[in-house]
Amino acid sequence: MNLPLATVSKVLKFSCVDGPGNRLVLFLQGCNFACPTCHNPHTMKLCNDCGDCVPECPTGALTIVQGKVVHDPSICDQCDRCLDICPINANPKVTQYSVDDVLALLYQNKPFLNGITISGGEATTQLKFIIALFTAIKSDEKLKDLTCFIDSNGYLPEAAWKTVLPVTDGVMLDIKAFNNTLHSLLTTRQNERVLASAKLLFEAGKLHELRYLLIPDRTDSPEEIKELSSFVETLSTDLPLRLNAYQHHGVKGEALTWPTMKEPDVERIAAELQSAGLTNVVTPTVYI
Repeated sequence: MNLPLATVSKVLKFSCVDGPGNRLVLFLQGCNFACPTCHNPHTMKLCNDCGDCVPECPTGALTIVQGKVVHDPSICDQCDRCLDICPINANPKVTQYSVDDVLALLYQNKPFLNGITISGGEATTQLKFIIALFTAIKSDEKLKDLTCFIDSNGYLPEAAWKTVLPVTDGVMLDIKAFNNTLHSLLTTRQNERVLASAKLLFEAGKLHELRYLLIPDRTDSPEEIKELSSFVETLSTDLPLRLNAYQHHGVKGEALTWPTMKEPDVERIAAELQSAGLTNVVTPTVYI
């Protein structure tokens, strides 16, 4: 049987911020949102081989071969000029990984790992690969104790979630906004499917945490915070709710002119949520 391949933007062999414990993280290429606040905008689209990045590469690591942009990692110095110049927010340095490739990485690093997290981009745009990989991990005697997590924007339909949840231990889900007009401005999509995903995942016992990005003058309004509080309360008051503070790191375009979220304002909102009865509100440890 031919197993699907993953188009991977980046691999982190060790991360303590992408789920519980120390984790191997795959950042898959491609996203079904187009958030102006994205810290990894180069993961949004798949390379269309336009070639704009090739002359910008100072080491010659990018070339055109039979109409395709080809990356040579052996001479790449990771200056990321190609990412800056790309007109569609793509990454010409992606790598194709098989399930066996990822299993090999897990074997190499197993003594130091608690699990694996698939992120993005949007992880679930490559759902078949996730299912194949997690199924292989769960059936491997030496790897099956590793937990399998997904970091998602929640836009996956219910029927598709049900195909991957049997082999998934937890999902970290982002909610961008509760007002649908605002959500559309921030993502190009409406939010009904995202909120439905959060409820589905919670009922399945797979919602590890909700994440909410605080953006000054946009998602930090009293109306949004009240909706956030009410929504979490309908699930569980002790559900982990991680407040992220909007910063400019990695951001491109208009959103660079938006104000960043300051620590005192995040702490004030966290206190408001706690006063409303939410008992597991997590605030950032670093503001950059």
